[in-house]
Amino acid sequence: MSRPVAVALSYLQGVNEATSADLVRETRLSQPVVSYAMKELRKLDLLDEREEKNSGKGRPTKVYSLKIDFDKVIAHIERQRKEAVDDMQAKIDRLKELNV
Repeated sequence: MSRPVAVALSYLQGVNEATSADLVRETRLSQPVVSYAMKELRKLDLLDEREEKNSGKGRPTKVYSLKIDFDKVIAHIERQRKEAVDDMQAKIDRLKELNV
């Protein structure tokens, strides 16, 4: 896990929900880096995201929160990584079988 993703995850575990602007302000990560971190957390299926309409014109604000308690995050990440490793090992084993 990259440092920006870990920083964003660490911040989110301490709040109920946060906007992108909150994350930029509180973590001192740039907006593009926050967007990248949120994308990575979505890929890990750790993030809930909703849009909140602004009072004026413009795009809605994205509001983020963790899907699971922080104490379960590490186990969730470990499980996903193990599945990816197991999948890769199965592919390697199939390639070895083709060489026989």
